[in-house]
Amino acid sequence: MEDVLIPLVAILTIFGGGTLVLLSLTPVGKALAARILKKPLPGEFDEDTAEAVHELRREVDELRHFEQQVNELGERVDFLERLVAQHREAERLPPAR
Repeated sequence: MEDVLIPLVAILTIFGGGTLVLLSLTPVGKALAARILKKPLPGEFDEDTAEAVHELRREVDELRHFEQQVNELGERVDFLERLVAQHREAERLPPAR
């Protein structure tokens, strides 16, 4: 019995070890290793990272709001420039008869 058991254990160890090595190179193996080591998977965030992402999104929203305000101010400046130009043109023209 011992004569059969030692070669069987050796074969299982060699092929099982090789299978585990190959499995560790696949996405499934990497996901299992991450779960065992309790590392976050790609796409998962810890609390600090999630809060940082939330803060960055809030800042981006603020910047979009500022951009909208700057565009509105630009439109107002354009309007006032046209108004001043019309007023100057009216001063240059001779009075209507």
